[in-house]
Amino acid sequence: MTVLAVDLGGTKVAAALVEADGTVVEASRHRAPTGPDATTAELEAAIAGVVRDALAAADGPVQGVGLAAAGPVDDAAGTTSPINLEALHGFPLRDLVADAAGGLPVEFRRDGVAIVLGEHWLGAARGHDDALGMVVSTGIGGGFVVGGRALVGNAGHIGQVELSGYTGSESLGRTTMLESVASGPHTVEWARTQGFTGETGEDLGAAYRAGDAVAVAAVRRCAAAVGQGIGSAVALVPVSVVVLGGGFTRVADDFVDQVQGAVAAHPLPYVAAARVVPAGLGGDAPLVGAAALVYRRDLLP
Repeated sequence: MTVLAVDLGGTKVAAALVEADGTVVEASRHRAPTGPDATTAELEAAIAGVVRDALAAADGPVQGVGLAAAGPVDDAAGTTSPINLEALHGFPLRDLVADAAGGLPVEFRRDGVAIVLGEHWLGAARGHDDALGMVVSTGIGGGFVVGGRALVGNAGHIGQVELSGYTGSESLGRTTMLESVASGPHTVEWARTQGFTGETGEDLGAAYRAGDAVAVAAVRRCAAAVGQGIGSAVALVPVSVVVLGGGFTRVADDFVDQVQGAVAAHPLPYVAAARVVPAGLGGDAPLVGAAALVYRRDLLP
């Protein structure tokens, strides 16, 4: 048997079949763009389309659907209100996916919950009963495993913690949240205010590797801000390991090390002791995490 994994984010929706050992079935991978300018009808069509296309590749029974979405979410109602997808605010996502999947049972959670669950199951948080999983990408999100069980609902919205000493560009009407300072697009935007002429995270990474002073300053600023956000989160919910993933963590080979240095400088010893490590599941983390919602249902409430 396999599980259909569906991951809805601010720039794309992806779906694929995932086997019980976490292997993604290559022939079943499908994705479609989302984005802040998409209409509700366009997003509905994209989500239902990738679900149907991925299921069409199944050559045997499918156990169920693991559905992960950018939040905030309402687990009980099955709705989501993604920060970067206003057209889906309050949208009945679970019902749409269940219908597109022909009535298969759907386990629906916020994407940060799925990612930390996947890393705890098969990735860099294996063996750790207390872990924070994070993504630094178009947005910044996270989730917790505490006492060997995932915290569900909206616990772990680390991108929305307030920072001290930083001002970024607007996100949710605020300029001092971690996401508004240190997400990939906001970091590039800050660099451009300092004279950087590139336009993407890839451009910034190339300039960083070439020793461009503004790019170096932007990456260091981002890593320090992420470290400060982690410190605040871990002060409230102590963990032994912080798993850091997402596309923007690849902006510099030493990005995770820079974040670790910021965390290690925290004045509380139990916060400073937390290890920051790269995500173990790589680019498949969102899909494997979504599948974990079904395969590791025992770690959910």
